[in-house]
Amino acid sequence: MKKNNSRSIKIILGAILFVLALPIVTGKGYLYKAIAFNFADIDDYTIFNNRTVTAGQPVPWKISSDYGKISVPDSLDQYLESLQSVGLLLIKNREILVEKYWKGYSDSSLSNSFSIAKSITGLLIGAAIHEGKIASVQDPVSKYLPEFSAGEKSKVKIVDLLMMSSGSDWNESYANPFSETTELYYGNNVYKTATRVNIIKEPGTLHVYKSGDTQLLGLIVEKATGKSLSEYASEKLWRPLGAKHDALWSIDQPNGNEKAYCCFNSNARDFARIGQLMLDSGKINGNAVIDSAFFRNSVTPCNIPDEENKPCNYYGYQWWIIPGRPDIFYARGILGQYIICIPARNIIIVRLGEKRDEKINNVPKEVTALIRWGEDLDEHRKKIAE
Repeated sequence: MKKNNSRSIKIILGAILFVLALPIVTGKGYLYKAIAFNFADIDDYTIFNNRTVTAGQPVPWKISSDYGKISVPDSLDQYLESLQSVGLLLIKNREILVEKYWKGYSDSSLSNSFSIAKSITGLLIGAAIHEGKIASVQDPVSKYLPEFSAGEKSKVKIVDLLMMSSGSDWNESYANPFSETTELYYGNNVYKTATRVNIIKEPGTLHVYKSGDTQLLGLIVEKATGKSLSEYASEKLWRPLGAKHDALWSIDQPNGNEKAYCCFNSNARDFARIGQLMLDSGKINGNAVIDSAFFRNSVTPCNIPDEENKPCNYYGYQWWIIPGRPDIFYARGILGQYIICIPARNIIIVRLGEKRDEKINNVPKEVTALIRWGEDLDEHRKKIAE
């Protein structure tokens, strides 16, 4: 009996040692961090190294005369609370009209934007093109990243990355600890992880959402401009937009590369400035940050066949579009981070939180609810006036 117990203990210990050694044996040391922190969270900037996106002279938002008079409808408020929202902001005609925070968050609290960062990175590509640092979206990726110089990889163009149609074998799975996306998030070499992909589908022929495509865009911006992504974002966006607070962009290691596909950390009021830039067709105070054609393509469905073999009517250049409502576009993050732009009403809605609802027709249900709320606001204001 004692022999059997001893043998069982040895087997258990052996199994534990094997699991502990697996990350080292497989060369995936990031697994230790992935296991320790388990799931991504909105305050993960505290577990990563970060680079500062410096703000300049702040330009405060104007406050509407109706601020504080319009409350979030009870049904929407309860819905947002059930999704563990931490911030909600609505700006109309460049004035803050509605604002609410939960869980101790405020208008200056940092929160991870997750894939909103993709939209920001896309804008930086546009800025580099406008500045002449990148010749065109038709530039081959190999012009900036030598790892794409041979074979099928040489066919990939910047435009393919913008429209998530690189044709790479990138594994986007968030639940799989061995996926490239998990390695990109917790690992310490985003350059190596992003550039080692293989091309298994003709570029430009299939739309598949891949964080790796955006990470490559970030690396291209750095190569083309000679600046870190944070430095370039400060120069082209954060300072000209009049952001009040410095932002943090998480990097893979000290003095490393930004996680371009995610991990831009700021607050609701400053995130809204990105929305205002888009409402202004890519201009700040009348000065173009991106070319007009680049702006139009950012918010126009790419119509490349997706995995269901249907034309993609919901994605442009790193920006999401409402199917059937191409006049409304938005940036979104995995835990329900949104910058929603409704140009016809001159409205920006920012929602930050820890959960999101299911998607219908590729649109999270809460996005639809927020758009409906924004479009009904004028009716609420009329009632107040009466």
